[in-house]
Amino acid sequence: MAKVPLPERGQPLDVTYIYQLAETINDLATQVSSATYNYTTIDTVSAGKQSVKTSEARVIGGYVEVANNSTVSAGNEKTFSYDFPSDFKYAPIATATPINIGNTPAGQNVTVILKSVTTSRVEGVVRFGASGDLSLNVNIIVVGIPN
Repeated sequence: MAKVPLPERGQPLDVTYIYQLAETINDLATQVSSATYNYTTIDTVSAGKQSVKTSEARVIGGYVEVANNSTVSAGNEKTFSYDFPSDFKYAPIATATPINIGNTPAGQNVTVILKSVTTSRVEGVVRFGASGDLSLNVNIIVVGIPN
């Protein structure tokens, strides 16, 4: 952004100088508004779409250890839950991703299903598609509006 030159004492204000002032103020306003007024829309189950300043939205990431050097059978399931460090105003948007810690064939064939998302907890189940030994975590990301 260009600096506007300071006028000399007693210098008459002409159209060019006033134009430079207005242009600089408008450039500054554009830069400030895009930095502080970005909004995020979160489509909640109970309250519909909620728009909040991005700085006011809460994002929490965590993980749950589902299995540690365990033997599983194809078709079996194991439940898990994750409690948030703080409550949300509405049930947040949540996603869960399996992490095959042991990099085993049994860990490559799993399905994660979220069963319940509340303002302070995510509950889900991991369904095993193959038998074998594995170590498996589930990474969880929740995005919502804090209380």
